[in-house]
This record gives sequence, structure tokens and C-alpha cells, in this order.
Amino acid sequence: MVAARPGGGYVRDLMANEPDDDDSGEDCAPAAPAAKVEKPIPPGARVVSCVKFGKPMEGLTKPPLKGELGQRVFDSVSKDAWKMWLEHSKMLINEFRLDLLSEQGQRVWMAELEKYFWGEGSQLPPDFTPQKSK
Repeated sequence: MVAARPGGGYVRDLMANEPDDDDSGEDCAPAAPAAKVEKPIPPGARVVSCVKFGKPMEGLTKPPLKGELGQRVFDSVSKDAWKMWLEHSKMLINEFRLDLLSEQGQRVWMAELEKYFWGEGSQLPPDFTPQKSK
């Protein structure tokens, strides 16, 4: 059984490793597509062999979950891969109407996390249609 963390909402705690968005309001025009440039790993940063990207990358600063699964993510998932999972999991939560406070919702979320990083990949819901960009 996975329980919500004491003193905080489960989803809020999961999003703690998510970067802050720049809400400066200076989004006037869409940016031109940039060339794919790999960002360097900052000096002194923790490096992991990322299971999602298959190469050494900057790791998370702390385990994102409690227990064995949290340690497994901490040991083998990069910061960028975790950000991608958080975005994907938001879609899963919304589309599947997951209640992460319930044991069943947590089981589904954890199973999708396992598939996303170590399985065949987390699947999109059958009726999912991505939002069109504006």
C-alpha cells in the first residue's frame, strides 16, 4: 500500500522536483524551432545512467518517492526524464480520472510509472486526443 506523505498532498509532493515556470508574461510570439543542443551537466551535479535516455545525465537531487521504487527512480532516472514523466502522469491523472489519495489510484499510477521507465512504455488512454497548439 502506498500512502500519501504526512504533512502534504501526494501530488504536490510529487511535483516538488518539477522546475518553476517562468511567468514573466513576455510570450509574444512563438519561438523558432531551435536546434537540438544537449545541455551540459552542471559541475558537482549528481550523474546517473538514465534508463529513459540511455546515457549519463544529471540526476534528481532526492528520491521523488518513498520506498524501494523511489530509490530505484533516484538511482536510474535523470532530472529531464522525471520532468517528462510528470507531464505524462498529469495527462494520465486527468484522462483516467485517477484519485491519487485512493489505494487503487496509486496502484495504477505506480504501474504506469514502472511501464514508462522499465517496461513497454506507458500507454495513452484509448480516447486521448492531444490539444492543438495555439
